[in-house]
Amino acid sequence: MNRVSEEKSVRALLKSGIAQLREAHVPSYTLAAELLLLHVLGRDRAWIYAHPEEEISAVSAERYSTLIGRRARGEPPQHLTGKQEFWGLEFEVTPDVLIPRPETEHVIEVALDRLAVREIRAGRSQKTDGAGFEIGDIGTGSGCIAIALAKELPAAAFIATDISSAALAVARRNAGRHHVASRIQFVECHLLNGVVSVGAQHAAPHLGTSPNASGHEPPVTSHHSRFFDLIVSNPPYVGRREAATLMREVREHEPGIALYGGEEGHELYGDLVAQAATLLKPAGILVLELGHDSLPAVAPLLEESTWAKVGVTNDLRGIPRVLAAQKT
Repeated sequence: MNRVSEEKSVRALLKSGIAQLREAHVPSYTLAAELLLLHVLGRDRAWIYAHPEEEISAVSAERYSTLIGRRARGEPPQHLTGKQEFWGLEFEVTPDVLIPRPETEHVIEVALDRLAVREIRAGRSQKTDGAGFEIGDIGTGSGCIAIALAKELPAAAFIATDISSAALAVARRNAGRHHVASRIQFVECHLLNGVVSVGAQHAAPHLGTSPNASGHEPPVTSHHSRFFDLIVSNPPYVGRREAATLMREVREHEPGIALYGGEEGHELYGDLVAQAATLLKPAGILVLELGHDSLPAVAPLLEESTWAKVGVTNDLRGIPRVLAAQKT
């Protein structure tokens, strides 16, 4: 094989990509190089190792080289491929949303377990389809939590909020991709500020509604209907004081609005817990993802007069990751 062909072979491209990422001190450089090659070629891992001498077109080789260079400069691989798997589903991701993490799957597990246990304790048959359930996902980002729950509970209705219109656009596309868009109402607002009342399948925005017949803005109401069976959230929980300790691809490329929860990181939980206490039905369930050191600050917010059955779930590294409670 001549030099030109060798440089464009699967083996040569992969070897070059691994070397560049290793030199740039990219974490998991071999896996990253493989992932980008699979993305460019549209093949699976078994194919590339079964066809090491396969010649790759100059266009594909150049595209791969470009992606390797961007990864070496710190861009997350998910931004380069435009996708990330979560709960066995493929999600579109862009720089406008937080990349879904494996530890967030614990939120799904805890939410489903809590709903099932609640039905059993109430003497009802365990609901497997979520019929009649109203579920809120606060800070939805890519929509991964709401969409995963919607796939598991195909008869439940959802409201998903986010302060970012760009994030909501990504979430809507993901909901359409997974055929659950008709059951998820997306609301642009901070936490739950935009949710005022709800019917069986929809919500109305709290602010920014259309003028009434007189031409004046309708009065803002503080009334909130208590309608949620479940509220889940993976809120921003990284402290700005920790920014320098974050991995480069996180610090420089993921949206700060989805990362930072204040100087300490846990500042948003107080308002979120208070709003959940107002909007949950009696015996409604709250499930929150936590930062690695958030538990001491967040757990005291769940006062005994309002919350019962408080529980903490650790992630696979033993870090308290999910805090759950049931409204009294």
